Amino acid sequence: MLLGALLFAALGLLPLPAHALDDNAKIANRTIERTVALRTHSIYAPYIDQDLQNRWWDFGADSIINTNKHIRLTRNRPSQMGWLWSRLPLTAANWVLEIEFKISGESGHLYGDGMAFWLTTARAQPGPVFGSVDQFEGLGLFLDTYANSRHTYSFPRVVGMLGDGKTKYDQANDGEANKIGACSANYRKTNVATKIKVTYIKDTYLNVAMQYKAWDDWTECFTVHGISLPTAPFIGISAMTGDVSDNHDVIAITTYSALLSSPDAPRDQFRNNRPTDSESSFLSKFVKFVLFVGVVAGVLYAYKTYTLRQAGGKGFGAGIGRSGPALGNPFYDSKRF
Repeated sequence: MLLGALLFAALGLLPLPAHALDDNAKIANRTIERTVALRTHSIYAPYIDQDLQNRWWDFGADSIINTNKHIRLTRNRPSQMGWLWSRLPLTAANWVLEIEFKISGESGHLYGDGMAFWLTTARAQPGPVFGSVDQFEGLGLFLDTYANSRHTYSFPRVVGMLGDGKTKYDQANDGEANKIGACSANYRKTNVATKIKVTYIKDTYLNVAMQYKAWDDWTECFTVHGISLPTAPFIGISAMTGDVSDNHDVIAITTYSALLSSPDAPRDQFRNNRPTDSESSFLSKFVKFVLFVGVVAGVLYAYKTYTLRQAGGKGFGAGIGRSGPALGNPFYDSKRF
C-alpha cells in the first residue's frame, strides 16, 4: 500500500492535504498566488545613505529622520507639516502596499490632525489636506485623529477618497461627502506595531485592512469593487498639525507587485502549477515516467528477493543453517548422520 501511495503521488494523482493550500486573497475567480517586493517603492531604516539622501524617496518640510527608528513627519508641536514621496511612479498593474506607522503624543491633551497616504498622479506638493495639495487625482487614505464636526461614529478614523483632480476634500465634515469607504479604528498609541495594508487589482478591486489590535491580526476596513486608479501613481505620505498636535512617524513601507492566477483556473481548488511551455511539459512527463519505472523496478526487485529467501529457507539454506560444530550447535551428534 505504501508503494502504491508513492506511485500515485509521483504521478500527481493524489491531492495535497488541506493545510498545504495557501490561504490567499480571492478576487472574483482569481487568486493572488505570489508577490514580488519592489525595492524602488520600499523604504526601511536607516532610510538614508552616506549623502543623507535616499535613492528612491524624497522627504521635506518639517520631517526629521532618525536612522534607528523612524521618519518623523511632524513633531508634537502646533503648525507643523511633513511629507515623504516616492521618486518613481508605481507601474505595476496589481500591487500590495504595506505601511508601518506610529501616531503618538502626550496623554491628557487634544491631539491631531492626522496623516494621509497618497497614490496620485502628482507628487510632493504641500497643501491643506493633511499636508498635501487639495483637488488631487488618485487615491487618498486619511488617518484622521481629530473630528472637525459631530458624527455618530468615533475617532480615530480611516477615510478613503478617489480624487478626480477637481473635487475638493470635505474638510468641514472630515471627508464624509466624497468617501468611497471608511472605518473607525483605535490605531493611536497602541501596544503593537500599527500597519495599514492596501491591496489593488487593476480596475477590479481595492481593499484596505489594518493591524492595530495584535501582531498579524488584520482587521478589514473597507473594500471597493470596480474601482480604477491612475495607471502610474506616486506613493506619498504626509502629515499636519494645527492648534492640536501629535508625533506622526513612518517606520517602514513595503510595496509588492501581485501576480494573479489564471482566470480559467478552477476556483477554490488545488492547482498543480504545471508549466505551460512544451519543453518544460515534456521534461515533467519524462521525470514522472522515470519515477514510475523506478517504483515498478523496486517492487519487482523486492518480490524477487522475497521469493529467493523463501526458497532458500526450505532447501539448502535450511541445511546450512543447522551445520555442525563449527557453528557451536550443542545438539549436533555425528553418530546420527
